[in-house]
Amino acid sequence: MAAPAETPRPGRWLALAVLVLAVLLVAVDATVLGLATPFLSEDLRPSGTQLLWIGDVYSFVIAGLLVSMGSLGDRIGRKKLLLCGAVAFGAVSVLNAYATSPEMMIAARALLGVAGATLMPSTLALIRNLFHDPKERSLAIGIWGAMASAGAAVGPVVGGVLLQNFWWGSVFLINLPVMAVLVLVGIKLLPESRDPAPGPWDVPSVLLSMVGIVAIVYAIKEAAAYGFRWHFLLAGVLGVLALTWFVRRQLTLPKPLLDMRLFHHRGFSGAVLADLLTVLGLSGLVFFLSQFLQLVQGRDPLEAGLAELPAAVGAVTAGLLAGQAARRWSVRSVVAGGLGAIGVALAVLVLLHADTAYPVLGAALLLVGVGAGFSFTVTADVILSSVPKEQAGSASAVSETAYELGAALGIALLGSIVTGVYRDFGTPAGVPAKAAAEAHDSLGGAVEAAAGLPGETGRALLTSAQDAFVEGLRIAAGAGALVLLGTAVAAWFLLRGQKLEEGAAEH
Repeated sequence: MAAPAETPRPGRWLALAVLVLAVLLVAVDATVLGLATPFLSEDLRPSGTQLLWIGDVYSFVIAGLLVSMGSLGDRIGRKKLLLCGAVAFGAVSVLNAYATSPEMMIAARALLGVAGATLMPSTLALIRNLFHDPKERSLAIGIWGAMASAGAAVGPVVGGVLLQNFWWGSVFLINLPVMAVLVLVGIKLLPESRDPAPGPWDVPSVLLSMVGIVAIVYAIKEAAAYGFRWHFLLAGVLGVLALTWFVRRQLTLPKPLLDMRLFHHRGFSGAVLADLLTVLGLSGLVFFLSQFLQLVQGRDPLEAGLAELPAAVGAVTAGLLAGQAARRWSVRSVVAGGLGAIGVALAVLVLLHADTAYPVLGAALLLVGVGAGFSFTVTADVILSSVPKEQAGSASAVSETAYELGAALGIALLGSIVTGVYRDFGTPAGVPAKAAAEAHDSLGGAVEAAAGLPGETGRALLTSAQDAFVEGLRIAAGAGALVLLGTAVAAWFLLRGQKLEEGAAEH
């Protein structure tokens, strides 16, 4: 089954560096926009709804296309798909940087999502084919996982540096040199790999998976933001029907887009579920943390980015040690322990207030990073080793879809807690109706509205808005902690008997 130990690829570690570069870039790109949003808003003047779409459409499209792109890579070749996607990612980044209207920005972010969907499953699947030795592969996946986790934390730092020195479009232009290196080195070093007997790429399945996932994510995000309305419910029903049809179709096709039998493997299903719920519990909080650091504690973008670095340090360190730890103890103890650590860190943030000292926040972020590094790395290894090499792209895509779906749902559900609590804050006396409306729309709006009011009135409005935002953040942290601790318990049972070996342990 495995390639002989005496024929390891000589350039495999350098090839891994190229793959890691792609992952880092996609992860950075998902978070860097958060810091740029105030500058982008000032320049393009998007409406509230347009601003939400600018933030969301990237993850919508990625989530909708991952399964299809993973399967496409299995068919046409993962290297070919990765390199084509990298060229497209670079080109569309220019379109994002020079967008001149909200509509153009939304379209550009959607196209960037299409390109991003080709990169993530291809990278993990190529690792499966580059590294035949299971211990080497665990370390490679650890490096991959560390960079994926760290990218989310590095994004604000990179964004902070760029925004303090250049205009907002620069956060997209950094993609160009990275993608150029990826393509030039990748052509030379990456091996081509594909499913030797893939069957045709089933277009109806592609459409059903995209419609299903995008409709469900859209329904949940919009319902969380605006309450239940009939068209959100309609979108949710459409999504469920499309995914049900998708599953039924896969079970009847001789060569399905996604082999549903993968889910019969308890380790595979448990790892995917753990990823989805972990990201769900984390993402809503991380999404609002940058705003807390900047708009509540008054840090500039670079300082806010640096404040989030302990999470990256923890993720990288734990990711590199995760495979070794899982072999020494057990898969389930490392994954459940990592998830439990994140849950404890989020529980600590329930005590957050506007003037919380940084060491408390930094320690909580470090613990989050360590927990994420351990759990995400080991679950990725379990997912990849549960399937034959030929299906590595499809399995990777399922893993990434769970991640994106969890992020979308987390921002929707936990974000709606923060937003709901925030919008109910009491308006201090003497604040004009227009300023009050702006302040209740978002915390950024409150900062701007307060700046345009006389001293004491402006301070009272800002303090009231900040207190409400922090209260929402605390409740969301509590909800996230419950999700993570519950997921830790579930992982303990679902991953029973899993081992990191050549192939999956069947128990």
